[in-house]
Amino acid sequence: MARFILGYAPTRRFVFSAEDAYRYKVLIREKIESFGLDIDIVDLEGLNEEGLLYDDLIGAEAIIERFRAAKVDAVFFPHCNFGTEDTVARVGKALGVPVLLWGPRDEAPLEDGMRLRDTQCGLFATGKVLRRFNVPFTYITNSRVDDPVFERGFVNFVGAAHAVKAFRELRILQIGPRPTSFWTMMCNEGELLERFGIELHPITLVDIQRATRKIEQHGAPGLDEAIAYIKETLDTTEVTDEAVRRIAALKVAMKRYATESKSTAIAIQCWSSLQEAMGIMPCLANAILTDEQIPVTCETDIHGAITSILAQAAAMHQTPTFFADLTIRHPDNPNGELLFHCGNFPVSLSVEQAKGEKPKLRKHFLFDDHSPGTHEGEIRGGGMTIVRFDGDHGEYSLFLGRARGIEGPYTRGSYVWIEVNDWPLWEQKLVEGPYVHHAVGIHADIVPVLYEACKYIPGLQADPVDPTEQEIQAWLRGSIQ
Repeated sequence: MARFILGYAPTRRFVFSAEDAYRYKVLIREKIESFGLDIDIVDLEGLNEEGLLYDDLIGAEAIIERFRAAKVDAVFFPHCNFGTEDTVARVGKALGVPVLLWGPRDEAPLEDGMRLRDTQCGLFATGKVLRRFNVPFTYITNSRVDDPVFERGFVNFVGAAHAVKAFRELRILQIGPRPTSFWTMMCNEGELLERFGIELHPITLVDIQRATRKIEQHGAPGLDEAIAYIKETLDTTEVTDEAVRRIAALKVAMKRYATESKSTAIAIQCWSSLQEAMGIMPCLANAILTDEQIPVTCETDIHGAITSILAQAAAMHQTPTFFADLTIRHPDNPNGELLFHCGNFPVSLSVEQAKGEKPKLRKHFLFDDHSPGTHEGEIRGGGMTIVRFDGDHGEYSLFLGRARGIEGPYTRGSYVWIEVNDWPLWEQKLVEGPYVHHAVGIHADIVPVLYEACKYIPGLQADPVDPTEQEIQAWLRGSIQ
């Protein structure tokens, strides 16, 4: 992903203190830089003497030109006093990126009764005009610069804008059609393109087989590194060196296709034609690529790949996702559930690696040919978010819920047991749809982030189960901690 670029457009109005507005312009910029986010900021310095948005007659076009040239991914309009609402709306409308609206809380009137800023009043005005211009926006409660609610709202907005940026740039490398019996993996390619601009780049299993064989036999950039990673990181005693080389070659071939097609995610038909043709399972190759922030989903789950990109970007690429089956309920915990897949969870998440041990590279335990290629073992628990993008009948929604890892019985494959607030509620929502038995997990709390991101994706409805929509909104307002 290219670096995230934020347009910083502080605004004032002529009838209030220009000096105080300038002071707040500097204070707010210093504060957001102190949050430690990996973003670039493009401001208004040099466009006028103040570096503030305040004169609509000469201001809007110059600001739009600068931000377009910088390719900003979002724009922040801090109201340093009442602000100039018409220019804010024109700029926001022209850019078509996520918009953040906030202003610092006003001080008490001066001894002579005069007020310096009237920021809150201006926020009411700008919110109305943005609506008139049909500009979706995020609002943070009018609060002081050092108030935790400002930092909370700002960081949440940047994460949401990250997710929107990734969603708008989505192209998925599709390797093979869905498995014949998996009707749940049907998707409407034309509708994804028409509705969301999501592109698929399909290739056949023959294409990936030929590319893998060529790399395995003749070598390629990245092959030796992939082999070394597998042997150094995993216990490979159950498989042959030939299998390790082929798995590494598959990983290199998949990454090459993704890079050349400018795809940010991959969906692969992982069984059963692939192992019959190549003698390996792709699970470990999927795991390694997911660890490298190119998430790979099994069984040609296109909607799962979309989910993975949204979750990964919402966490600002700080941790990988894992793609799982929702499989069985915990034998003892009524709110417990097993998240599992054959062997595709990122190696960096494994419990063994956290202990300084080597997780196992094994042969598949279900299929009759028992092909090698599965990364097996438990992954770490802790807090996480479970997400699923899905839809049918032309309507799409994003399931969102919090979970935490818990103890549970050993099982084969990649797995983690989780506990949620009310599993029967989750189960009902998942079964009644439009969801399926696949979900994406990530070790980050991104429910409020993705809830906010849906505001900027027309046709996608946030569907939070824990916390609820009302609880998310209250948390963002600062009404609850």
